[in-house]
Amino acid sequence: MSQGFELKRDGAIARVTLDRSEVGNMLTLAQVSGLARAVREAGSDAAVKAIVLGGKGDDFCRGRDPAGAPEAKPTTAVEMRNALIEPILGLYRAIRDAAVPVVAVVQGSARGLGCGVAAVCDVAIAADSARFSLPEMKANLPPTLAMLAHLDRVPSKALLWMVLSTGEIDANRARDWGLVSEVAPAADLQARAEAFLNGLAGFERDPLATCKSYLQRARQADYATANDLAGNLLSVVLSSR
Repeated sequence: MSQGFELKRDGAIARVTLDRSEVGNMLTLAQVSGLARAVREAGSDAAVKAIVLGGKGDDFCRGRDPAGAPEAKPTTAVEMRNALIEPILGLYRAIRDAAVPVVAVVQGSARGLGCGVAAVCDVAIAADSARFSLPEMKANLPPTLAMLAHLDRVPSKALLWMVLSTGEIDANRARDWGLVSEVAPAADLQARAEAFLNGLAGFERDPLATCKSYLQRARQADYATANDLAGNLLSVVLSSR
């Protein structure tokens, strides 16, 4: 089985493209782990100013591919976490820990794991025809991992509605709820994404990294701490010029 994605450098942009269109870009757990490594590799490249994550074909990512489950079923909680859970948590962690912004470009279905990936990215640009869902409760599986990805993106009542209804939401509602940053006509999705990425490529890496770092660290801080952090981080950037 292939690694399930392509990683290419395009100037200052690292492009990670899911490449399993025949199954809606569903990913096995091994491919999820490989994707996390690719994001970490791209984020550690000092010449990269942004990472864009997209999918070939009609869908962004229709979730985890059950065909990639371990042959030997885990029997303990520790084995379960290591085999089934840690790969997904590792991917979310890699995206959040990347020094530079990670941008999702979403078309078609973003379901389960795919919805979580779109949510955890720093920016998500979606086609107006894109659909987002967390359907795991249909199998009585609480999607706590996907919920983690949405936790500081989507209001609690909206997130619980997605989980308990198991239904799809459209791109405009996803934007209204904070899951998506920008909605574009499907025919213009790639052009809109490229215009945004070209803008990022024109910035210096350190200010981009500072914007991401500040937002992550200040979001949960009290105002006084966020105030000090804002001044300190900007002072560091200014003094380095």
